Amino acid sequence: MPGVPLGLDALTLEDGHLFHDRKGRPRELPAARAPLADTHGHLTSFTRHDPSIAICRAALAGVRLLVVPVDPVDEVPRLFPTASAYLAWIDEQVERAAARLEECARHGLVPPVPAGYPDVPPLVERVRIVAGAHPYGAARLDKAALACLDELLASPRCVGVGEIGLDFGPYNELPADVQEAAFRRQLAIAREHGLPVELHLRDGQDPADHAAHDLAARVLAEEGVPAAGCDLHCFTDAPGVMAPFVELGCHIAFGGAATFKRSDDIREAAAACPARLLLSETDCPYMAPVPLRGKECEPAMVAFPAACVAEVREDAGVATRDETYAALWENACSLLG
Repeated sequence: MPGVPLGLDALTLEDGHLFHDRKGRPRELPAARAPLADTHGHLTSFTRHDPSIAICRAALAGVRLLVVPVDPVDEVPRLFPTASAYLAWIDEQVERAAARLEECARHGLVPPVPAGYPDVPPLVERVRIVAGAHPYGAARLDKAALACLDELLASPRCVGVGEIGLDFGPYNELPADVQEAAFRRQLAIAREHGLPVELHLRDGQDPADHAAHDLAARVLAEEGVPAAGCDLHCFTDAPGVMAPFVELGCHIAFGGAATFKRSDDIREAAAACPARLLLSETDCPYMAPVPLRGKECEPAMVAFPAACVAEVREDAGVATRDETYAALWENACSLLG
């Protein structure tokens, strides 16, 4: 596109498109019927994206809320000297994105404003964080990690505790009781702070094995879902696995996996999920959606799973596309906004 601002070439707008597949072919941005929310997108794990450019691209795709998880056990000590250094870093990424968007606006490139939502603040005013120890780090949730977590939770950007939970998958090295103890500890912390939680739950490789979800549902029933709410991040299972969490009032977040060819069970869950509990996310930089498989996922790509969920629910006769888009946005704002 002629006139693309100097320094914004990484936006890949030279032909007027934000998205291109692995073969370089442009892919149309789905037309959103409401502002978009990525309720779980990592910014420190990119290998191909600049985080500030990713925020800028997300804004140009119509994203108006981005929730970024940060781990006080692994991510902060591995990448930053202190929690405050991480918080300063994310402030810097937002400031750089804001400057890029101002330059975009001078060249006529502006974020879309869906009809009926004229007063929604821009994305650079709605970048939030959730903080919590991933199950892989459950054994290292020590005094230093808890102090780091407290500092992150005190940030004005912080809207929740996460991602926390249970992982019995192939990369896990910790026994269930160690993970469960850290899970219960962080649920208590969320209640103490009046914050919602974002859960990471991964079962074993046997498709019939739902041990992580079963144990998590039992823990939530025993401990109580935090009054501020709960979100099953990156839900990739069938309606039956979802049902106990819906009964507990947990939100269910659908990402790129819902768009995959063989994900009929996930799409069935998206159709069955009550509207009041629907959420959209990317879990970037992982699991880029169709038609962008093989690319590094980024928050802007939440447009594709959101469109998929809206289409699935309309095809199932449970809601119009407008109703689903509105639910995805309003739920994200009420839980994590």
